[in-house]
Amino acid sequence: MEQRRNVTEFVLSGFTRSPQGQKILFVVFLLMYIVTMVGNLLIVVTVVVSPTLGSPRYFFLGYLSFMDALYSATVTPSMIVDLLCENKTISFQDCMIQLFTGHLFGCAEICLLVAMAYDRYVAICKTLHYSAIMNKQVFVRLPLLTCVGGFLHAVAHPLFVYNLPFCGPSVIDHFGCDMYPLLKLACSDTYIIGLTVVASDGAMCMVIFMLLLISYGVILHSLKNLSQEGRCKALSTCGSHITVVVLFFVPCIFMYVRPLSTLPIDKSLTVFYTIITRMLNPLIYTLRNGEIKHAMKKLWTRKRK
Repeated sequence: MEQRRNVTEFVLSGFTRSPQGQKILFVVFLLMYIVTMVGNLLIVVTVVVSPTLGSPRYFFLGYLSFMDALYSATVTPSMIVDLLCENKTISFQDCMIQLFTGHLFGCAEICLLVAMAYDRYVAICKTLHYSAIMNKQVFVRLPLLTCVGGFLHAVAHPLFVYNLPFCGPSVIDHFGCDMYPLLKLACSDTYIIGLTVVASDGAMCMVIFMLLLISYGVILHSLKNLSQEGRCKALSTCGSHITVVVLFFVPCIFMYVRPLSTLPIDKSLTVFYTIITRMLNPLIYTLRNGEIKHAMKKLWTRKRK
């Protein structure tokens, strides 16, 4: 424990040392952050206010947008501010909080994507029993389970790191705190912890990604029993879900399904699944969903009146 106290704060290397490059990235990420927050909060407000969007499908979509907004609000602002700071430092405690919140919302979103896939499976493959299966209790419990699952997954990460000896150097080759860059700085053997991260983060991403693809394969196979109109509607919905799943899971799998190591591409991948994916989610769902677009137009037309 005494060894750890030799390092009370970390220095983040960020993206580039070029002042001009940092200013450009500041503008780009700030615009992306604004688009992310406006898009996700717009969907949340639309789902909450519009009486036509009261089904579990839209509740989960609103909840996903809420989680994306929360995740962006806890991760992105500090990264944007650091682009304007010459001294990019983060205290040990703040680093642990960032590590916890990142994995909390990340895992909660994974659980939510599973719940959304289950909802679509029941709606398409068990249509006659949908109301009985997706009853009010399930409707309430699934979001709670995503939060519990996210918390149980996330709390282990700072616990793994907290008691490791950090005696220098203290420069994290990243723009934020994550497991692999932190384990690389520890002054002890972290091989076992690295395997644990692969087993928990990597295996979870890989297994759930495969299960989601299989579930959507079953859903798409069952579309032959639907009418032409129902088939087109289901394909549009499932297409949006599959796109979001691929955009989220593929970078995560590349990041964590490998031995303990850090690669130059890690920063770009982290930007993709922490910032770009959260920005694209509202666009993917609204552009492919006529009901949401109609509800938004109706809501904002009424507001202007």
